[in-house]
Amino acid sequence: MFLISISNGLPLIKNTMKKILPFLIVVWLTLSCNSTKNKVVTSDIEKNKISDTVRIANDEIEYEVIIIDPGYSSYLYGRALPRGHYSESFLEQRNQIFVMEWNSRVGQPLRYNPNLYEMTINYDSRVHYGYEVNYLMYNYFVYFQLNYNQQLSGFLPRNY
Repeated sequence: MFLISISNGLPLIKNTMKKILPFLIVVWLTLSCNSTKNKVVTSDIEKNKISDTVRIANDEIEYEVIIIDPGYSSYLYGRALPRGHYSESFLEQRNQIFVMEWNSRVGQPLRYNPNLYEMTINYDSRVHYGYEVNYLMYNYFVYFQLNYNQQLSGFLPRNY
């Protein structure tokens, strides 16, 4: 038998086993418990396909817009250009044009599908809504035009 003794009289192998054995047991239990779990990996896009609702709000000026449209969340996270790509003034200008045309179509239910244009949008160009609100609104208008084959302005929506 091969034993090396240390100053306290215990063999080195026995002392080492006392330290390693609990560690190995913990590792073994951890691995055996984790191997029975089913791991489901979903991307942000898949998670957003489940949720059809996007909330746009700015608590400072006390308003809220809720968009309930299947696919918008997926479009926003999968196809829309990232935040910061457009300037805030660009988004504000486009949103003003889109809102004016949208509201015009709400008032013409015999000419435009009233199921698409149900409510007017109260968008005041004198109010500073902030970048995030303008970004989300702009992308909804682009998504709406592409998804429902509509054109709310003299220019085609960008399909990136």
